[in-house]
Amino acid sequence: MSIDMAQFHQVFFEESFEGLDAMESGLLNLDMGDVDKEEINTIFRAAHSIKGGSGTFGFTSVSDFTHVMETLLDEMRDGRRQITQTALDVLLGSVDCLREMLTAIQEGDEVNESKVAEHKQALDKELNGESTEVPQIENIAQSIDTIESSKAANEGSSQAGWHIVFSPHAHLLKTGNDPVRMFRELKELGELTAIVDLQGVPGLYDLDPEDCHLSWDLKIEGDISREEIDDIFDWVEDDCDMAIQTLTNGVTTSQHPTNDVAPNQINSAANSEQPAESNDVKPEKISSVQAVNQSAKPKAEKKEAKPKGSSSIRVDTAKIDTLINMVGELVITQSMLSLVGEDFSPHKLEQLKNGITQLGRNTRELQESVMNIRMLPISFVFSRFPRLVHDLSTKLNKKIELKLSGENTEVDKTVVELISDPLVHLVRNSLDHGIEMPEDRVAAGKPETGTVNLNAYHRGGNIVIEVVDDGKGLNKEVLRAKAIEKGLIEEDAILTDKQTYELIFHAGFSTAEKLTDVSGRGVGMDVVRKNIQSLGGNIEIESELGKGSTIAIHLPLTLAILDGQSVAVGDETYIVPLVSIIETLNIDESMVNRVAGKGETFRLRDEYLPIVRMHEIFSVETAKATRLTEGLLVVVEGQGMRCGLFVDDLLGQQQVVIKSLEANYRRVEGISGATILGDGSVALILDIPGLVRLSNL
Repeated sequence: MSIDMAQFHQVFFEESFEGLDAMESGLLNLDMGDVDKEEINTIFRAAHSIKGGSGTFGFTSVSDFTHVMETLLDEMRDGRRQITQTALDVLLGSVDCLREMLTAIQEGDEVNESKVAEHKQALDKELNGESTEVPQIENIAQSIDTIESSKAANEGSSQAGWHIVFSPHAHLLKTGNDPVRMFRELKELGELTAIVDLQGVPGLYDLDPEDCHLSWDLKIEGDISREEIDDIFDWVEDDCDMAIQTLTNGVTTSQHPTNDVAPNQINSAANSEQPAESNDVKPEKISSVQAVNQSAKPKAEKKEAKPKGSSSIRVDTAKIDTLINMVGELVITQSMLSLVGEDFSPHKLEQLKNGITQLGRNTRELQESVMNIRMLPISFVFSRFPRLVHDLSTKLNKKIELKLSGENTEVDKTVVELISDPLVHLVRNSLDHGIEMPEDRVAAGKPETGTVNLNAYHRGGNIVIEVVDDGKGLNKEVLRAKAIEKGLIEEDAILTDKQTYELIFHAGFSTAEKLTDVSGRGVGMDVVRKNIQSLGGNIEIESELGKGSTIAIHLPLTLAILDGQSVAVGDETYIVPLVSIIETLNIDESMVNRVAGKGETFRLRDEYLPIVRMHEIFSVETAKATRLTEGLLVVVEGQGMRCGLFVDDLLGQQQVVIKSLEANYRRVEGISGATILGDGSVALILDIPGLVRLSNL
């Protein structure tokens, strides 16, 4: 019986990608010259974990590559090497290479060996370069003396390899480690001879197939450093007893026991040519480790392609505990209702009502707990931008500082996965079009270094993500001229500032003077807006020439459920998102103003708001209220604009499960989705900003 290691692959990949993110973040935070030991240790531990895990699962290309990175980081950690920009660039490139390797292995694709070799060569070149540490004169003399004395002591002899006594603890296999893989790595270093010791193997009826009962006496010949041997066994140093001894002219000359192995244990295994027999089974001598591995050689399997986005999330145990408590309350309520139903009589009606009320409360709390499990901090998205800004600012020869705030703001996992690409495009645009060259900023009286802020915060039932830069801002005249040139607007068109800025969301619209691989081809901003709208969100732009721009994305916290107000328009029922509603009121004719060609407005305190007649927008012929004094006005707000929705009546508040209308039918302007009501009928969910646009207000 063998352990199926594939069941742990997904966890390994998730932890490895998290480790790569930590490495990337740590490398970007390092200062030139100075060695922040804590930061270096964090980076080193992440690399070490990836190397150990990949070796355990047989991903040797990853473990070999990471080993070289680890060596370079170890020299930085020990102070043997200073931190230089060249070294950081090489390590950052290696992180990218590792990410591509792991992604390829995860999705069952071939690893790009040529690219791996290119990055490995860069690492080797950095490692073999001239040392930045200048030794002291007295240390040089001392080193020369040590070398000369060593030569005299070892004259006529040569180190031919290592003698290793390796005795795993019984639980080793359960930790996910496999001695076969370690021996395979040893075989790559030199000529390996292995003698297996079967003394610890119990009888058949006492045998636990998941325990490791074997130990090995290993001899490896070749010009091999102790560090190379330690690296192979480093991952299991707490799960085994081991002794390492040097071989000179084929004879063991010194011992390096680890893990407090008793001397008699070491000597009995190391000095005996053949281990003692046990259970009438004679030990066999294996001249090549491949002979050990023939029966255990894993079969090549075609891995299934990994779907886009992570299939799992990590959940705080406190959230799980809350969920378990809610399920317990639900079970109690169900038991109470079952007792009421067993022998129901009219005098139990009040008890039944109380039980149903309690069931509704428990269901709502359970729903909130389940939805809370899917909430992730927006830092999962923000974490990729420090590297993006670092690389692009270098490429564009600009000095740019990225500031992050609100990283702990939580949002639904689906939103986290889908908002990443639109945000990348917006940040790239800010870096390329927004932030000026250093000399231009100085000439304009600005600091040489530009600033890009990424902010996230909650507003009502939405999350707002802002991309703010202190660059040159949007030039309304240039936008207008380009729009006229492309035939998007007439020359005599009168546009507000907001309408002018929104011209950049038209397909093919660009003001870039030249095409680059960063931006400027006029593709993307229209796709960005479409993608954000598909998430039930909206995007707004504010800008001031010479001061900078702010692009704000408004998204729902979850894409599955919303709190809504049901309204009636004739025989139709619509759902208005509760967070959009300001108030509801009756009006009389004295509050209404009609402007020729501009529609109707009503006065709400000191503000005049437009009126949207729902039955006209959606062509509802059965509307009961056609005169404004006969129905109700629901005052709503969307994207900073307010209006009054004219409806027949209010039906009640409820939580609704959102169903995509676009996926099941097609996109309808002014409608963000649909839901199924308690009576089985379908109600449309209103998109308030879309309604404002639809009514041409």
